[in-house]
Amino acid sequence: MAEPITVDDPDDPRLGDYTGLTDVELRRRREPAEGLFIAEGEKVIRRARDAGYEMRSMLLSAKWIDVMREVIEETTAPVYAVTPALAERVTGYHVHRGALASMQRKPLPDAGALLSPGTGDVRRVAVFEDIVDHANLGAAFRNAAALGVDAVLLTPRCADPLYRRAVKVSMGSVFHVPWTRLTSWPEDLALLRQAGFTTAALCLSDRSITLDELVARRYEKLALVFGTEGDGLTPRALAAADAHVRIPMDAGVDSLNVAAASAVAFYATRAGSV
Repeated sequence: MAEPITVDDPDDPRLGDYTGLTDVELRRRREPAEGLFIAEGEKVIRRARDAGYEMRSMLLSAKWIDVMREVIEETTAPVYAVTPALAERVTGYHVHRGALASMQRKPLPDAGALLSPGTGDVRRVAVFEDIVDHANLGAAFRNAAALGVDAVLLTPRCADPLYRRAVKVSMGSVFHVPWTRLTSWPEDLALLRQAGFTTAALCLSDRSITLDELVARRYEKLALVFGTEGDGLTPRALAAADAHVRIPMDAGVDSLNVAAASAVAFYATRAGSV
């Protein structure tokens, strides 16, 4: 069991994993390079632990030590007890949930292996192209987990789903949906075809069928491809997709944001619908 260690110096090097959490560019560069990510809040920390992520350390304010006692007793990682004021000086913001953990990343699986029959019954996949907003990506992962998507593939320029904001918005769902990052886009759509998937691009185009029409075709394996909110999918991705699909809209609205669109598409194509 790791007994909490009281720290009263914001420059203590043992708190290095938690410095500058509001500096998005710094953390985007640093966290993947150092193999860590930050879990914020009791539920998210527990979900990361339950998903098998190794803890590097915890940073807790006093009132959260008893709440997290079970986790503290199970870990051999150091647990740092700090005041709320010191936590704010270190992280750059008011840590109102009072509990942070630095977790060790796992190696990402190969995309081909993730889609292969040996990894389980993978029949419905989400592909996100260049989604850079962490809140949207976190919400999309939460939708994927809630609505039974088997795996998520991210293009090289997508945001980091293990960035603190994405993890927080997903409520830890990023820990439970298998995912990986593609290395070549849109060339890697060929991996989906090789695995027997039909790729359906969510977009507005002259050749778009409705989501209901897509569901009626009952494809055995389906990959739903989503683009950015402003520009949508790139022309090369659209050209490489097997089908174009639109969600019918009323009241002059032409599209939903990517998180909302993913929820609608995931629900419509859930098990029993396709």
